[in-house]
Amino acid sequence: MALRVAVLSRGPRLYSTRRLVEEAQALGCSVDVLDPMKLSVTVGNDGRRILHEGWNVEVDAALPRIGYSITRHGVAIVRQFERMGIYVANSSEGIQRSRDKLHATQVLSSSHIPVPTTAYVRDWRDVERAIRQVGGVPCVIKAAEGTQGSGVYLAHTEREASELAWDLLEKGTQVLVQEYIKESHGKDVRVLVVGGEVVASMRRRAHGREFRSNFHLGGSVESFNLPEDYARIARKAARILGLDIAGVDLLESNRGPLLLEVNSSPGLEGIEKATGVNVAGHIMSHVVESHAFSSVDLDQLLASKEGHGTLSLKVRRYPELVGRRLGDLMTLDEEGMIAAVSRAGAHIWQPDNDIVLREADEIIFYGSLEVLRQRIRPLVQQTIDARCSAPEEPRPWEIDSPENEAAWAVRNQSPRWRKRRR
Repeated sequence: MALRVAVLSRGPRLYSTRRLVEEAQALGCSVDVLDPMKLSVTVGNDGRRILHEGWNVEVDAALPRIGYSITRHGVAIVRQFERMGIYVANSSEGIQRSRDKLHATQVLSSSHIPVPTTAYVRDWRDVERAIRQVGGVPCVIKAAEGTQGSGVYLAHTEREASELAWDLLEKGTQVLVQEYIKESHGKDVRVLVVGGEVVASMRRRAHGREFRSNFHLGGSVESFNLPEDYARIARKAARILGLDIAGVDLLESNRGPLLLEVNSSPGLEGIEKATGVNVAGHIMSHVVESHAFSSVDLDQLLASKEGHGTLSLKVRRYPELVGRRLGDLMTLDEEGMIAAVSRAGAHIWQPDNDIVLREADEIIFYGSLEVLRQRIRPLVQQTIDARCSAPEEPRPWEIDSPENEAAWAVRNQSPRWRKRRR
């Protein structure tokens, strides 16, 4: 019986969708292109269903090509496939994380993946300070959600940056102020990761004065011999975000590769033409090989037992723990255990009692939440007591300083500030 595959796409005539269908058919699959906006969901105690024009959708695997404009509905459809135990090439959480640029940056940087310095701004009064935090101008102003270069601007002066941020904020858009990497102006590296492996890579170059290098904006593409450190970052980023198929964009900086963005529905036309690699074939082969396995929401699984879950403790917040053996911290049993130690971007699962804690470590506990809190509390109480007894430091804006005076002077002279005061 042929493997039944659903390609979730609104554009059956688009290059990427057509190529995926061709390669699925070449592998003997029965493939349908389903518009996510025409799919409905039924949830109840008698089962879970996905409907298309009144008929149940019955497939063995789903390959989502969810556009930015339909992210919310598309993610709901993908989540339903997951709940039905059907293999989905990109998880619903992975798609959602990759679309939110701030969330993705937070998750990736916390896993020690190098990224350009980024500031999240929700108030116009924070823009000037954010610009200084990312190294000054030029800087990049971008919307926190978007794709294919939309909502991304290069500001050459503080005034221009403030105007761009103000305009986005007035539209109700969340704003990111990002470090400008001069040496990578108008170019980046796109890496296609499939099933945890790099299958193709290319360098994209912008044309003319355009600094965004996206292929659909008229940028040129060329094959790129990917260094191992670039490949390692790309593989790790896709894995951390929960994406089996990902287009990972990297910047070539003087301090090494920096991760710019991860795309959960990467276009195939540019990279196939630039490299000659059958990327669609790699994707469909991975779907065929992996369709028997569905993803697991580990957080939900661990919380399914009443009163149980995970807790974490960052050692740097409690200096007295540095240098102590893991086995000296607490007595462990089936009601409470140390599941892992997070160290240098990796996890040590079921760690040995003789591990000596470092300042940057994070301890992950699992068990009865009540028992865990009772056992962990004495470890940190000494630090808490010391902090509570320390005199409260004055807030920055309560301190008379040349920096604060200069900041207020610039703000009071700003045209936007004067307009707002009037």
